Formats: sequence, structure tokens, C-alpha cells
Amino acid sequence: MNLKKWESATEWPLTALSLLFLVIYAWQILSEPTGIWNRAAEFSMNALWVVFGVDYLVSLLLAEKKWEWFKHHVFDLLVVLLPMVRPLRVLRVLTALNALHRTSGMALRGRITMYVGASVTLIVFIGSLAVLDAERSAPGASIKTFGQALWWTFVTITTVGYGDYAPVTSTGRVIAFVLMLGGIALIGVVTATLASWIVDAVSAEEHKESSINHEEVEEISHRLERIERKLDDSEGRGVAMVTGNPVEPKTAGPHAIEMDPHMIPIRDSK
Repeated sequence: MNLKKWESATEWPLTALSLLFLVIYAWQILSEPTGIWNRAAEFSMNALWVVFGVDYLVSLLLAEKKWEWFKHHVFDLLVVLLPMVRPLRVLRVLTALNALHRTSGMALRGRITMYVGASVTLIVFIGSLAVLDAERSAPGASIKTFGQALWWTFVTITTVGYGDYAPVTSTGRVIAFVLMLGGIALIGVVTATLASWIVDAVSAEEHKESSINHEEVEEISHRLERIERKLDDSEGRGVAMVTGNPVEPKTAGPHAIEMDPHMIPIRDSK
């Protein structure tokens, strides 16, 4: 089996497992289970982490250019190795959007909008859970509820930073750093997409006006051609006759002069 077949076969199963990982992670943080339920949640998340690690190793082994594949999948390696960023494994759900746009034929700008919206939603939710898990038990922490964590995540990812809530732990500050970088990147994508849409709209309007002007010029040109043909026909038929019956020039020879038998010759009075 090559890498392409492996990725095609594992795309949807790993996406489903990523969603399951998010559900268990959110339930563990928001419900704060104890005893057997907490151990079951920990075991499930560790089992899913092993699955993701196996997927990474198999993909690396199947890659023809392993170094190139490694350089383009550093984030996957960090997710496997660093516990603090493992919740970001749920971004694997975005691969479902990738499969969706391949079947729907969605335009590029629509795909970008869909990716940005889904990414913001996932990052805000995951960031809120992660910072709540890191901060609520720390001494002097101001983020102790999910609502406070959600508000802090919003103001951080938008780079506003009101300062009413702030992380006091090292993990919380790392999360803030990641959120700020992600917010700057997302703002750049949104700005670039909006600018592209405006440029395309202006270009389309200019093209429309140019097409209208071109059609008007062609219409005037056709009218002038019709007028010229009429004038040429009038000149060709312009043989003066007493009877008013025109003589077609095309029926006469090059040197012959057609005479109407009813024309009255003018005799010299002398």
C-alpha cells in the first residue's frame, strides 16, 4: 500500500476519532469526573493518542520522500509528542471539509471562507477548554469558569486583549501565544479574501462596461456599413430616365448605352 491509499483509507475514520477525542476532552474538563469515569476518559484519550501516533509512523514509512513529508507534517509530530497541544488534533476534522469541497465543486473563495469559519470555531472552543483546564486550579487565577475562558479566548484570538482576564500559568501563556498567532493569521486570511473579492467585483464591473462600449461601437459600425451600402446602391441605380424606370447598370455592357424607346430626341431647330 502506498501513502495515497493509506491516507484515503484512514481519512474518515481518523476524522471520526478526532471528533470523539474532542467530545471526551470537553466532557472531562467541563464535568470534572472522578473515580472510574475519569480513569475511563484518560484511558480513551491515551488510546486515541496511540492511534494517531501509529498513523503518523505508518504515513512516514510509506512516504517516498520521507524528509519532504516530515518537513510538511511537523505539526502532526508536535501533536503526537507534546501533551499540551494534543487537543489541536481535533483540527483533523478540517480534512472532512477537504473531502466535502472535492465532491461539491465549491469555488476557491467559498472553500477559504468555510475553512476560516470552521478553524475559528474549533480553535476558540479548544482554546477555551485548554486554558480553563490549565488555569482554574492555579493560585491567583482569574479564569475559573468556561464562560470566562470563552471570553478570554475571543479577546485573545482577535488580538484585542482587554486585560480583564489573564493566564497566570506557563501552560496558559503558551495557549495565549498560540491563539494570538492564530488570530493574526486568520485576520490576514480574511483581509486577503475580502480584498480579492473587492478586486474581482471591480474588475467584473469594468469588464461589463467595456463590453457594453464595444457592443455600441460594433452597432454603430454596422449602421454605417448599411448606410454605405444603400448609398452605393443608389449611385448604381442613378441613371436618369424620362419614364422613371431605372436601368440596371449590371445589364448593360461596359461600352453600351441603353436608350429608352420613349425618349424624345431633341432636334436642332436649324
